[in-house]
Amino acid sequence: MNTAEVKAFLTDLQKRIVAGLEQIDGKPFLHDVWERPEGGGGLSCVIEEGNVFERGGVNFSYVFGGGLPASATAARPELAGRSFEATGVSLVLHPRNPYAPTVHMNVRFFEARKEGTESIWWFGGGMDLTPYYGFEEDAIHFHQTCKDALQPFGDEHHPHFKKWCDDYFYLKHRKEPRGIGGIFFDDFNQPDFATCFNLMQSVGDHFLAAYIPILERRFNIPYGERERDFQAYRRGRYVEFNLVWDRGTLFGLQTGGRTESILMSLPPIVKWRYNWTPAAGSTEAALYTDFLIGKDWVE
Repeated sequence: MNTAEVKAFLTDLQKRIVAGLEQIDGKPFLHDVWERPEGGGGLSCVIEEGNVFERGGVNFSYVFGGGLPASATAARPELAGRSFEATGVSLVLHPRNPYAPTVHMNVRFFEARKEGTESIWWFGGGMDLTPYYGFEEDAIHFHQTCKDALQPFGDEHHPHFKKWCDDYFYLKHRKEPRGIGGIFFDDFNQPDFATCFNLMQSVGDHFLAAYIPILERRFNIPYGERERDFQAYRRGRYVEFNLVWDRGTLFGLQTGGRTESILMSLPPIVKWRYNWTPAAGSTEAALYTDFLIGKDWVE
């Protein structure tokens, strides 16, 4: 097991993704190095008011400490009293054009140690797509690329991780999915470190192929105030999920992570309305009836 090797992959992944996104947007990302007083630090690469991205960030972090917060030990009591290391790359991109979907991707590694006992470790991650206006070809492309990332490691992973994503990115208080899903996995440590690490690398390496073709198809489509208004309304769901349900947000805040980097995922313009529903038969209504349904987009 080699945490340094994982960190080296993640820092390189961050560089490659940022370079690919800068090529699309034409505006450079801000690079912000930060340190965590309790141990560790990271690099936040952020874009605001870009040509394509209204807001987005690709963050690398490596944090360590002598003990874990309640959010971690409540679900995993065996972690209590252990020191930990956690490292990962997490990104969220909010394009300005309402026809271009928001996307999230995360890959991470965690290890907890205690003298005289075997270390506890796992990988986690995934990616998911949150459109405001649905396109079947985009949904199929995104899910097919997710499947391609997992296929070399066995047929069983994609259906399992796809369902896990659908179940995880679900707003229980709204009884609706956050988006059209993708893949999600956590606590992944079987059969061995090398296989798990390779799978995590494959997920990270497939991100640009999953998202860039969709973005290129959509970011120049003409739109008006109606589409921007609906985008802002649906972005509210994104905020609700991240602040109410997301384990990563809670872990970051409870471990003294950098608040600016953690909340970078939130969109810049959001609206809430009381008990609003889209007009029947509208393109806005089609998002709910045709896309936010936990569908199997690829066989």
